Amino acid sequence: MNENVLKWGGIGIIGILAAVAVVLYVQRGAHLDLPGQFLKVRTAPLGDDNAIVAIDFRVKNTSNYPAVVRNVVIYAEDKNGARLAGKTIADPDVKRLFDQLPILGQKFNKSLILEDSIPGQATWDRMIAATFEIPEAKLGERKRFVVAIEEIDGKIFEIVEK
Repeated sequence: MNENVLKWGGIGIIGILAAVAVVLYVQRGAHLDLPGQFLKVRTAPLGDDNAIVAIDFRVKNTSNYPAVVRNVVIYAEDKNGARLAGKTIADPDVKRLFDQLPILGQKFNKSLILEDSIPGQATWDRMIAATFEIPEAKLGERKRFVVAIEEIDGKIFEIVEK
């Protein structure tokens, strides 16, 4: 009797483990994540107390489902960890700024804009630009920039300058 209980109990446990493994395997691409890295950071003054930041970055959608962008914000983080949010510049205005400010160089990538849909398993090179109401020299003293991408469902993914 004990041998039968042990044998069938062992078979039951193996069956449950196999079912859990199948469920985990099927769900492997269902978790939305948008890791990324900075490619290039450019700053320029827009007067005595204002500056512009243009960041080229690479973002990868590691899930099997599209990620739809609700909002994108650039933060300047100081040495104490305090964050200052920049005012994101619309794509048509970014094109004009690059034409008017040769110090920024050329615009390499398309801007990441609202309602962009990053397909599942895709990697995109994009850029975002923002103005900050502080002098450019103060931006140079930052600890890092952070690009925060808010997905349509409300989750926020951060790409951090290294």
